[in-house]
Amino acid sequence: MTMDRRPFGMWTATAMVVGGMIGAGIFQLPAYIAPYGWIAVIAWIISIAGVMAIGYVMAMLSRQTPEQTSAVAVTGAVLGPTTGALVGWSYWISNWTAVAAIAGSAVGYLGALEPWFVASPVNSAIATAGLIWLFTLTNMAGARLAGQIQVATTVLKLLPLIFVIGIVLWLAGSERASAPVWPGTGPGYGGLTAAVTLTLFPLVGFEAAGLVAERVRDPGRNILRATMIGTALVGLLYVVVGTGIAFNLPADKVAGSTAPFTLFVETYLGSGAGKFVAVFAAISAIGALNCWVLVQGELPLGMTRAGLLPAWFGRVNAKDAPVVGLLLASILATLLVASTADRSLSKAMEFAILLTTSSALWFYLAICVAGLVRRVALIPAALALPFCLWALWGAGTEASAWSLALMLTALPLYRWARRET
Repeated sequence: MTMDRRPFGMWTATAMVVGGMIGAGIFQLPAYIAPYGWIAVIAWIISIAGVMAIGYVMAMLSRQTPEQTSAVAVTGAVLGPTTGALVGWSYWISNWTAVAAIAGSAVGYLGALEPWFVASPVNSAIATAGLIWLFTLTNMAGARLAGQIQVATTVLKLLPLIFVIGIVLWLAGSERASAPVWPGTGPGYGGLTAAVTLTLFPLVGFEAAGLVAERVRDPGRNILRATMIGTALVGLLYVVVGTGIAFNLPADKVAGSTAPFTLFVETYLGSGAGKFVAVFAAISAIGALNCWVLVQGELPLGMTRAGLLPAWFGRVNAKDAPVVGLLLASILATLLVASTADRSLSKAMEFAILLTTSSALWFYLAICVAGLVRRVALIPAALALPFCLWALWGAGTEASAWSLALMLTALPLYRWARRET
C-alpha cells in the first residue's frame, strides 16, 4: 500500500482516538450521571480500566496480524469468518447509531446559541440530519481531508474541557466546591451497573485507530501508542470534568439540561462565557461526528476486503472513499433520527446511546475472546471479558435484544459474500 493510502501517522491516529471519544458523550453525560453521586466516580474508574484493557488486547492483536485490514478483520481471522461478519456488522450498527447521537449532541449545543435548533423535535431532527449529510459529503472527498479536519477539531475541542477544569480548580481553591455525601442520594451502590454502562458510552471510540488500521503507517507500533495515549488522556479529563460539573450543581438542574457544560459555565461566569463554551462544545461534537462518519465507511470497506461482506459494499470513488458504506450508514442514521422525531432531543439521544453501547459491546466481547484464543495479552483479555458482559447486562434487556436482532441481519450478507468467492 502506498504512503498516500496510509495517510495517518501516530499523531493523526491519536487524534482519531481522542476525536472519536471526545464529542457527544462527555458533553451530555453530566446530565445522566448527576444523580449517582460518588458511585459515578467508581463507575468512571471501572469503565476507563475496562476500555484500556480492551484497547490493549486489540492493539496487540493488530501487531501480531499486520496483514489484516482492521480489528474487525482480526476477529474474523481468529474466531472464524461468520463470527467476524456478525460482530463487525454489529459494530457498524453502533457506528451509525453513534453518528445519530453525536449529531444530536451538536444540535443541543447549537441550540444554546440559536434557539431554533431545539425549538421543537422536528427542528432538532432536521438539523441533526443536516449535520450527518454535511460530513458524509466531506468524507466522500477522501480520508486525507477527513484526517486533516480531525486534527484541527481535536485541538479546538479540548478548549471547553480546559475551561471547565479551570472553573473546577477555582471552586476548589476558593472552598466553594461542593460534593454529595457518600455514596450519594440517588440509587447508591445498586446503581453501579447502570452507571458503568452510562460512563462507557463516552469512552466508545478508543478503538478508532484499530478500525482504520489500513490507513495507519506502521500500524503495529502506532495503533498501540495512539490507543493507550488517547484513552488515558481522555479518561483523566472525563473524571475531572464529569464529576466537577455533577458535583457543583443541583442534580435535578443538571439532569434537566440539554447543554450541561453551558449551564455550568453560565452559573459561575455568566451567559457570555456560557455561549463561548457552547461554541466549542458544538465544534467538539462536530469533530467526533466527522470521525465516526469516517469509520462508518471504512469499517465495511475493511470487512469487504476480508471477504465478510459482498463486493459491492466495498466500492470506492476516485478519492478512494468507500461511498457505498458511507451512504448506506448515513441513510440508516437519518432514518433513526426521523423515527425519534416525535420525542424530545434528550429522549432521542438516550435511545441512540443505549443502542450504540450494546451494539459495540458484541465487538468488544469478540476482541477479548480472540485475545484468549490467540494467547495475546491474556491478563487484560481475561479482565476485560467479564467487564463487557457486565456492561451488556447494564445496557438493559431492550437495547441488548435490539442489538442482537440487528446483528443477525449480517448473516444473509455474509452468505452473499461467500457465494462470490
